[in-house]
Amino acid sequence: MKSYILGDSIALFGRHMTHLRRTPQKILHVTLMPIMFVILFGYLFGSSMSVPDGDYHEYIMAGIFIQIMLASVVTTGVGVAEDLKNGLVDRFRSMPMAQVSVLLGRTIADVLLNATSCIAMASVGLLIGWRTHTNVFKLLEGFLLIFLLGFVMTWLGSLIGLIVREPQGVNAVAMFVTMPSSFLSATFYPLDNLPGWLQTIAQWNPMTTMATGLRELWGNPTANGTDLAFPLRYPVASSLIMLGLLLVVLIPLTTRAYDRAARKG
Repeated sequence: MKSYILGDSIALFGRHMTHLRRTPQKILHVTLMPIMFVILFGYLFGSSMSVPDGDYHEYIMAGIFIQIMLASVVTTGVGVAEDLKNGLVDRFRSMPMAQVSVLLGRTIADVLLNATSCIAMASVGLLIGWRTHTNVFKLLEGFLLIFLLGFVMTWLGSLIGLIVREPQGVNAVAMFVTMPSSFLSATFYPLDNLPGWLQTIAQWNPMTTMATGLRELWGNPTANGTDLAFPLRYPVASSLIMLGLLLVVLIPLTTRAYDRAARKG
């Protein structure tokens, strides 16, 4: 059964890759938007933002990586909704294949797109002054954590797409979920820049924990102060636990939602 699912997932992954080669504008979208984020925050905000004991160009990169991974919710959700709308899911359901492979093929393909975005962002980040100050293993650990976040977000996007079923509606719901997660956190600015009550929200925001974990792994400034919430004291471990729990919840929920959506046609 496992080899059956794996084979079907690889086949559907190949289908998504073929589709990407035929629509190069999607690749341009996932590379140009991250570059614009790096330039916007690195140059425009970087000239007016200060980070205690560090450089804002190094501080901001973790936040931009997270922002792009959160955008996977929209990308994947819209793609799933479009597949439902054009009848592709109906055709898949009529085939002798493991239905979970449909979701696995798409989510893995979207994670590969995320990796392309990360390469573009890292390249431009190096040009504007981003540097890592730890060893290569810590560097890779940081990127693996980022890809895991992207993988989780693709499952969340799939779930939203299967529930909402309309591409425009998916975009609105996904933005409602992701925007507070990124901007009510310490992804783009130090906690001290926020009012007292927002600092409390930001400290317990999982994206602040993620950003802090990445900054620690890469040796970049965290700028969180000293009186920290529990997750921020162990940011890498807390992030892994959080993402693992989300996967445990999201995968069965999304699989059931797919089964219901496919039966409705």
